[in-house]
Amino acid sequence: MVKIQSVDKKSRAERAGISAGDILISINGREINDVLDYRFHLTNSKIILKCRRNGEDYSVEIRKQQYDDIGLEFETPLMDKKHSCENKCIFCFIDQLPKGMRKTLYFKDDDSRLSFLHGNYITLTNLHDRDIDRIIEMHISPVNISVHTTNPELRVKMMHNKRAGEVLSYMKRLADAGISLCGQIVLCKGINDGEELLRSMRELSELFPAMQSVSIVPAGLTRYREKLFPLEAYTKDEAAAVIDAVDEFAAECKEKYGARIFFCADELYLRAERELPDEDYYEGYSQIENGVGMITSLLTEFNEEMNFIDEYLEGYSAPRKISIATGVASYDTIKSMAVRLEAAVEGLEINVYKIINRFFGESITVAGLLTGKDMSEQLKGQDLGELLIFPSNTLRAGEDIFLDDMTPTQLSEIIGVPVAPSGETGAEFISQMLG
Repeated sequence: MVKIQSVDKKSRAERAGISAGDILISINGREINDVLDYRFHLTNSKIILKCRRNGEDYSVEIRKQQYDDIGLEFETPLMDKKHSCENKCIFCFIDQLPKGMRKTLYFKDDDSRLSFLHGNYITLTNLHDRDIDRIIEMHISPVNISVHTTNPELRVKMMHNKRAGEVLSYMKRLADAGISLCGQIVLCKGINDGEELLRSMRELSELFPAMQSVSIVPAGLTRYREKLFPLEAYTKDEAAAVIDAVDEFAAECKEKYGARIFFCADELYLRAERELPDEDYYEGYSQIENGVGMITSLLTEFNEEMNFIDEYLEGYSAPRKISIATGVASYDTIKSMAVRLEAAVEGLEINVYKIINRFFGESITVAGLLTGKDMSEQLKGQDLGELLIFPSNTLRAGEDIFLDDMTPTQLSEIIGVPVAPSGETGAEFISQMLG
């Protein structure tokens, strides 16, 4: 049962007599507890809604096209509370946050509904047989899974959850039912790499074609790891060894299945000081949200758009001087793009600033974890020109605020120039640079 927050004016629900504050109990006799129940059972062209008002139950019938909405709004997007994580993973990034930040930053979600709605990765430990049955019935696909290892005993130890091993069997149930899966392995040095990584890749490949792709991502380690499990960052040679092992197995998968399946995150290539693969290697960038192929994608788009630079110049006014803030990992890439664009455009000056992550620790090099404090302290007093571009993924999802609670407006006030989040494509990069 879920409470109806509001009813759209002139909607089918309003015409049927449903009001804000009513309780939705069921659709066509099926109980409604959250957004997945609601969306799935709403797809019928004839629906009978059972509701409750002031303790009295009533029913209404609505006819519509299969996928039409009926105009009900609920208290939360999930129509329920988020499911929090029940694990205590040895590499958990949230456990490595400093004290004193917003409470919402310390919330660990592990919600299968967010996997379906927003692409979040889940560990499966919050799910039970009835949940798997519902996913199969509704054919929710894909399901994104934080696997980390297929060794049940090791998974229990890494996640400190006694169910972590047994729930691995859910992947085969989902695969057998035709549900598409995407996997993620957060790699911890000396724990789930080496032979354990080979085992995980071998067993996950057996789920192909349901298991569409798997990212291999090194654990992010901040400077706030007191009293946490001792973990070390990969050295240059160790990162290279991981890449070689993954590439060798992925090549075997390519020959056997026609797909690589397994991909290393860009961060491993940067640590190994290896050249990033070309676009064809990534087979459609299925794991780009996990930082796999992100740099190659940006460079490829940028290079393609540079062939049409004359079209971008139609509204350009020289001279123009702007600045870009980025992380250590992406600095060389962004700098190379800026240099090439400057050479092609008269009167354009782009300053690229490498921001060291002192908030979380210098071992954190990705741009998405930069904070307003680090940017403001390292950019204050610099000749930034007329605008500063900062990485858009430094902002909290759905919020206009950095991880340290500073806002872009506050950053602008400190450094003395307007600021704007970056675009995500090569075309957007060029457009922003040229105004």
